[in-house]
Amino acid sequence: MSDDIIGGIMATAGREPGRTAIIDGRGREISYGELARRVEAVRTAMSGRPRSGPAPRYGPVPDEDSRSREKDRGPVDGQTGTADRDGTADRDGTADRDGTDGGLRPGDGVLFAVRPGVDAVVLALGAVAAGGTLVLADPGLAPEVLGARMTATRPRWVVAESLLYTLSGPLKGLARRRGLLLPNLRDPLPGRPVRHLYTGPWLPGVPRAALRLSRILRSPGDSTPEGPASSPDTPDPIAADQPAAVIFTSGTTARPRGVVHTRGSLAAGLALFRSAFPLGPGDVVHTDQLMLGLPALLAGATWSLPGDGDPAEEMAARGATHTFAVPVHLDRLLRRTPRLPETLRYLLLGAAPAPPAVLRRAIEAGPEVLSVYAMTEALPIAIASAREKLAQAEGDLLGAPLPGVGVRIADDGELFVSGPHLARRYLGEDPLEEIATGDLVRIEEGRLVLLGRKKDMILRDGVNIYPGLYEPAVAALPGVAEAAIVGLTDPETGDEEVVLAVVPAGGYDEGLLRKALPAIIDAAALPDRIEPLDAFPRSGRADKLDRAALRDLVTRRA
Repeated sequence: MSDDIIGGIMATAGREPGRTAIIDGRGREISYGELARRVEAVRTAMSGRPRSGPAPRYGPVPDEDSRSREKDRGPVDGQTGTADRDGTADRDGTADRDGTDGGLRPGDGVLFAVRPGVDAVVLALGAVAAGGTLVLADPGLAPEVLGARMTATRPRWVVAESLLYTLSGPLKGLARRRGLLLPNLRDPLPGRPVRHLYTGPWLPGVPRAALRLSRILRSPGDSTPEGPASSPDTPDPIAADQPAAVIFTSGTTARPRGVVHTRGSLAAGLALFRSAFPLGPGDVVHTDQLMLGLPALLAGATWSLPGDGDPAEEMAARGATHTFAVPVHLDRLLRRTPRLPETLRYLLLGAAPAPPAVLRRAIEAGPEVLSVYAMTEALPIAIASAREKLAQAEGDLLGAPLPGVGVRIADDGELFVSGPHLARRYLGEDPLEEIATGDLVRIEEGRLVLLGRKKDMILRDGVNIYPGLYEPAVAALPGVAEAAIVGLTDPETGDEEVVLAVVPAGGYDEGLLRKALPAIIDAAALPDRIEPLDAFPRSGRADKLDRAALRDLVTRRA
C-alpha cells in the first residue's frame, strides 16, 4: 500500500509481465503486466494527471488563482497549507467550489466500499498511488456511528460497487430490513462535493457523472472519456508519512476511533510479514487478507483470492503454498477435511487465540502452523509456531518480538509496542510513539507470553487472576474442547465469583475435570463454579469469543 508495493508490482511487470499475479475467486489469472496496467489506469483517472505532465486529465483547467492555491496545499500533516490532525487533508477554501479541481490530491479521503476481489485490489492500490487515504466502509453500523465516521474523515472521493449505491439509495429500506446499513454514498457529507468511481454495471443510485472502472481499464491505446491509458510505470514519489488508510477498530460508539496508517507504516508491516516466513516466485498465497496478499505481490509470488467453493479444494486446484485462517473457521474446515493439500507449506493463524485441540489438528493436517500476534495499530508484532504454543506450560505463547518491534512492559504488566510499523495516530489525536495493547504479558527467554486482556482480569479476595494464564491448559485437558474463565461481580462486596465455562468434547466428565484443575490452576484462582455450554458466544468477522455475552450467559444460569 506504499511506493514499495506499487513499485514492486511495476518492477515485476517490467521483468516478467506474463507471470501470474492474482488468481480471482473464479480461478481466472491476472498477470503482473495486466495488474500494473490496471493500477496505473486507476491512478491516472483519479489523480487527473498522466505521467507525462501535470495537466489534469479531466475537469477544468486551473486558473492562476487556483494554481496559486495549489502551491499552498502541501503534503498531509502540514508542511504548508492546512491539514487535519488526523492526517486527512483539509480542503476547505482550497478546492474549487464545485469539487472538480482536476482529481484527487494527496491526503484526500477515499470512502472505500468494494468487497475483496481483483477490482478491490486494483482500486485500493490505484487510489493510494494517486495519494488518497482509504476510509474503509463498514456495513451494519448504526446511522449515528456512520455519520460520525464521515464527519471525522470528510471523504472527497467514493469508490464503491454499483450495487451498494442502489442499496444506500433507492433500495435503502430493503437493505435496512436485511441488516445492511450504509452511508449515503451519493452524498456522504451533505454540502461537501465528492467524486465517484464505481465497479460493476450502472444501476439506479449511481451518480451519472461517476467514473466507471471498466471504461477506465480499456486496453492501452483505446480512446476513452478519461483519455488514453498510460503504460505501467514507477509511481510518482509520495512521502512515506502520507496517510494511506484509516481503519476503525470499533463500531460501538458514535465517537469514532480511527487508526491512521501511513504509506511508511504499512510498508514496514509488509516487510515484517515477508521476513517471518519464506515467500518468493512460484509460491501461491491463498487469502482475502490484504496484509498477506500484498507481501505475495512484493515477493513476485501469486495471490490467490478465495471463491465460493470448498477452501481445501480451491487450494489444491491452485497449488496453494500459504494460507491464512482464524481459529474458529479453521476448526470448521478441519472437521470436514482433516488433511490439507500437500502443496500447502504454511498455515497462518490470527485474530484470536487458538484452542489447543485446533492447534493439534492443524499440525496433523500437514503444513507448518504459525500463529500471528498483531493488532490494527501494529501489524504484526510476534509469531509463534503451533508446536511452541502447545509446549508452553502456562499462558499463551505469542513468540519473540519481530525484528525492529519495540516492546515495553508497564508496572501493571500491560504490553506497549512501538516500531516503524506502528500507525501514525488515532484520528484527530496526537502522534503515537507507542501503543498500549490492552494485553497483560510477561517475557520468558525473550518471548512474549500472554496472561490475558487487562480488562478481563478478575479480582477475588485481593488476588489478581489472569484468565489467559490458565485457559489454554484447561482447554488441553481430555474431554474439553474450549475453556474460558470470567468473573461475575458481587454488587454488595465488589468481589468477583470465578466461573470456568467449558465446551465439552467426547468423554467430558465434570468430576474428573475438577480433580485435574489443581494441577494446572493456582489455588487462589480455582473456579467457584463450572458451567458446561454447547458453544461460546462469538462476535465480529473473526468470530472472537464475546466475553461480555459469556458473562451474561453464565449469570443467567447461576
